[in-house]
Amino acid sequence: MRKAKILAIGDNVCDKYLSRSKMYPGGQCVNTCVYAQRNGVQAAFLGKFGSDEAADCVRGTLQKLQVDTSHCRYYEGENGFACITLDGADRVFIGSNKGGVAKEHPYSFTEEDFAYIKGFDLVYTNLNAYIEEELSAVASCGVPVAFDFSLRWTDEYLKQICPHIQIALMSCAHLDDKTREAEMKKAADLGVPIVLGTIGEEGSWLLYRGIYYYAKAVKAENVIDTMGAGDSYFATFLAYVLKRSVSGQISLDGSVDLSGVLVEAMKAGAAFAAEVCCEEGAFGYGVPLQGRIIDNRKQSGRL
Repeated sequence: MRKAKILAIGDNVCDKYLSRSKMYPGGQCVNTCVYAQRNGVQAAFLGKFGSDEAADCVRGTLQKLQVDTSHCRYYEGENGFACITLDGADRVFIGSNKGGVAKEHPYSFTEEDFAYIKGFDLVYTNLNAYIEEELSAVASCGVPVAFDFSLRWTDEYLKQICPHIQIALMSCAHLDDKTREAEMKKAADLGVPIVLGTIGEEGSWLLYRGIYYYAKAVKAENVIDTMGAGDSYFATFLAYVLKRSVSGQISLDGSVDLSGVLVEAMKAGAAFAAEVCCEEGAFGYGVPLQGRIIDNRKQSGRL
């Protein structure tokens, strides 16, 4: 039986931990690839790399982990990076270069790219992917799309994105229950069949077929770093569902009620997220943060 296949289109970032003097490969799409593979799904990454040490760190790690990068784009200039420090085990974002070269170049998908996309069972992307203007073209390939809105969306942004996706993730820890339900319903009303709302240590909610379902969070035994907790939850959720779809246990065409499977997927995501919180960075593979990289960051004026 073949493995389920997920393609992450979008961001790659090098997380520069100033408090540790180390940098780690990351970015929501890269994290999703790594976590999906850990959950038994074949993953590929289609994104944009710069030409600096940060790009080398991320690209080299993906090669080691055998994540396909055959359709990535390469440009001269800064790779995406974020500067991080820690408050206990909680990551604190100091600033970033907003994706570096990624924000300066469109994907300009080709027919070859579309043929490649059609070979996957699901596409994952997010609000940091700079894909908004090309998302409809990706969706036209007929592969289901999962989109992570993080905690930054507006009504207009939902209207732009939701018609093209089948699964939405919304980080809702900053919202009260009533507001969270209302925001999740907005996505559902715009045609998204599966809407997830995570609330950090308080667990997560699913809106499916007009009903809200709840799953508790799993407490990590030894929290080292919360980087990647949300990405690991979502990637595990997607992997759980995809594996059952590819094996023929369920259908994603909407003909049957998937609520039971989706709730189990939420539980699996919570358990895996707890494991990830016990690792440095999003998934390890840290390397020394070189002095010249810090100097370049200061000179860029982007913090």
